[in-house]
Amino acid sequence: MNPWNVQHVEATGDRQLAVIFADGLAGVVRFSESHLHGVFEALREPSFFRQVFVEHGTVTWPGSQVDLAPDAMYDAIKANGTWVLQ
Repeated sequence: MNPWNVQHVEATGDRQLAVIFADGLAGVVRFSESHLHGVFEALREPSFFRQVFVEHGTVTWPGSQVDLAPDAMYDAIKANGTWVLQ
C-alpha cells in the first residue's frame, strides 16, 4: 500500500479537511476562495463540502468529478502539515 493513500477524511470547517494517510501522517487541507472555480465550484456549498469521503485512497465527493491527488496532498502535508489549494 502506498503511504499517500488516504485512510480518513473529515470536513472540519468551511473549506477545511482533516486527513490521515496509510502511514499515519495527519494534516489539514485548506481551500482558498480563488481555488473554488471550475470543477471545484460545487465545493462552495457547505452541505456538499461536508459529504467528503475516501474512495480507494483518494479524497472525493459524491456524484462528482471532484477529487484530490493523494500524492501531492501527502507531499505538501509531510513538508508543511497543511496543503493549501489556491
